[in-house]
Amino acid sequence: MNPVVVTASRPMFFRLLRWRGSRQTGYAKPVAIGLTVVLAAAAAWWLWSSRGGIDTQTTAGDPARASSAPASASRGSAGGNGGGGRFGGANRKQPVSVAVVRKQDVRVSVNAIGAIAAANTAIVRAKVSGELKALYFKEGQTVQAGALLAEIDPRSYQIALAQAQGTLTRDQAQLANARIDLTRYRDLIAKDAAPKQQLDTQLSLVAQLEGTVMSDQAQVDNAKLQLSYTRVTAPIAGLVGLKQVDIGNNVQPTDANGLLSIAQTRPVSVVFSVPDVQLPLILRQLKAAKGLPVEAWDREQKLKLADGKLASTDNAIDSATGTIKLKAQFANAKDELFPNQFVNVRLQVDNIEDTLAVPSAAVLRGAQGSYVYVVNADGTVSVRRVRAGANDGDWVSVQGELKPGDQVVTDGADRLREGAQVEVVAPNAGGKRPATSSGTPDAATQVPATPAAPSPATVAEDPPWMSRLPPEVAAKIRAMSPEDRAAWIQKRREERAKASGNN
Repeated sequence: MNPVVVTASRPMFFRLLRWRGSRQTGYAKPVAIGLTVVLAAAAAWWLWSSRGGIDTQTTAGDPARASSAPASASRGSAGGNGGGGRFGGANRKQPVSVAVVRKQDVRVSVNAIGAIAAANTAIVRAKVSGELKALYFKEGQTVQAGALLAEIDPRSYQIALAQAQGTLTRDQAQLANARIDLTRYRDLIAKDAAPKQQLDTQLSLVAQLEGTVMSDQAQVDNAKLQLSYTRVTAPIAGLVGLKQVDIGNNVQPTDANGLLSIAQTRPVSVVFSVPDVQLPLILRQLKAAKGLPVEAWDREQKLKLADGKLASTDNAIDSATGTIKLKAQFANAKDELFPNQFVNVRLQVDNIEDTLAVPSAAVLRGAQGSYVYVVNADGTVSVRRVRAGANDGDWVSVQGELKPGDQVVTDGADRLREGAQVEVVAPNAGGKRPATSSGTPDAATQVPATPAAPSPATVAEDPPWMSRLPPEVAAKIRAMSPEDRAAWIQKRREERAKASGNN
């Protein structure tokens, strides 16, 4: 291909010279020189990309091996191994991470979004009017039922109580005197010394005074009750909110916001909705008296906040959304859940016992369905078709041609095909060299924590185009991960294509 380019450009060059000699115009010479420079630049770029440039066909299909593809192709041409392409040389082993297939219980869960609701909420209002004299709570603290929260000026209510007690004492004295007279009249009637009408009149007077005393006693009790309302106490136990009024203000029973609010947060409830197709299974579990576990997670679903149980269901399905509301109860002993807080809910509706399970990262999906790569004893991989089931965290239940103890590929499967040679490595963590199946570090998968000077072994594995880069740039590229290196190569390729298009 290269000789064709060179020989094709030479006749054009001579024709340009003859054309320049035949034309004597002023602009012929600059045009000829410009065309000659363009043709020379195009020929130089073609030679560089064909012999020493980056192999675009090799690196485009697999960004993870973009940096090592030219070197593999060069070794294949020299040694007769051939290969290159997406899967590398015929004798090259692909580094992969694996996990062992195992049998375990897999939980079947339904995910939803719920809102926390307090078991009880009370707005504490003043029951009598008056000046607020003192507050005996701290905002945000937990209080018990009956605890003193505030005090209203009690003096006017103490005076009212004293008045009622005075009236009661007066009427009680009159009643006592009337009862003494009644006793005298009875003695006189027994001796026929007084008319019976006088006895009847005295009986009526005593009854009248007894009623008056009872009314007075009610007035005293009411005054005592009003006086007790000047001491505001907690109606329920729970978490105190922010105060709504300051000391020195006059409070009324009709105040909309009251003095404060109390929310009972031990326990709390979570209300959430699930699809109605899950309702038969949920009802069957509830009727069997099996407590359905419910988990509350934060917004990012990284931290589990609390564990609870499903308490009840709504009495109707929402026809607009096809869901039904459920309520779960949480003890909330550490007060980690707050009313009106949104949480991610995981409701466990079933439990699949003793089933085959693999990591979710091992299950791949293609045109033929779900499949996994299994590492054989001879270091090759084979494709096994599976049917994925329920997910339980990072594990998923599967059915297919697998058995406990099989090793499935969890990382590096994008570079594999049926029968490919692999080398098992430990997952890379913290920039350390992962250990291979033989227990030695694998240089092909090393990701240095910081850029370091290349060793002779590393330089020998570098592609040819790496030697034409400045030392600091080459060291930076060697320190990149395969994904970052592929992105860097793609960016340089685009810049080169753009520059060639402009020329």
